Amino acid sequence: MLSLYHRKGVCRVVYSSYLQLSTSQPSEPSKVDNPDETIPYKPYSPFPKPQGKLDFVLTRLDDLANWARKNSIYPLTFGLACCAVEMMHIAGPRYDMDRYGVVFRASPRQADLMIVSGTVTNKMAPALRRIYDQMTHPKWVISMGSCANGGGYYHYSYSVLRGCDRVIPVDIYVPGCPPSAEALMYSILQLQKKIKSEKHVQSWYRR
Repeated sequence: MLSLYHRKGVCRVVYSSYLQLSTSQPSEPSKVDNPDETIPYKPYSPFPKPQGKLDFVLTRLDDLANWARKNSIYPLTFGLACCAVEMMHIAGPRYDMDRYGVVFRASPRQADLMIVSGTVTNKMAPALRRIYDQMTHPKWVISMGSCANGGGYYHYSYSVLRGCDRVIPVDIYVPGCPPSAEALMYSILQLQKKIKSEKHVQSWYRR
């Protein structure tokens, strides 16, 4: 127990502990005489045992679905300003995002990722929301650049939306003006890591 006293501007730290020491010696761990004998399951194991066959099946289904989703990301070509030039670079041979399963699609019906790259004006906000609603589920959003994150250089303009997260939910923010292609590529890799940890089937089962 840590108690703190203040007297004449001097802090005195007094350490006091209340411990009861047992006189009995700690018991030795039990040894398994028969090597074929199974070790009992411990509830604090880092790999918990599923409670039933259904939990095991649903967990494997989540892992299989997340593996397929994170390796087949289809971004929507939604370029608004100069950040779109850096977005085009990741599809070129220098960065080659195709090796990660990232293929750009021209239709929101076939895309599951929207990369908002550039300044979003107030007149563009309804179209941004409409295109987001037309995308397939599950879907994710990456806000690329300072203008998409919070207005950026045009933050105090009357015609600029101060962040695309006021219209659509954003999963990952990429800072920079404009951010490099490496930064966008890193954000997509972080999105793959996020998709890998999602649980859709188990959340439905637990309802």
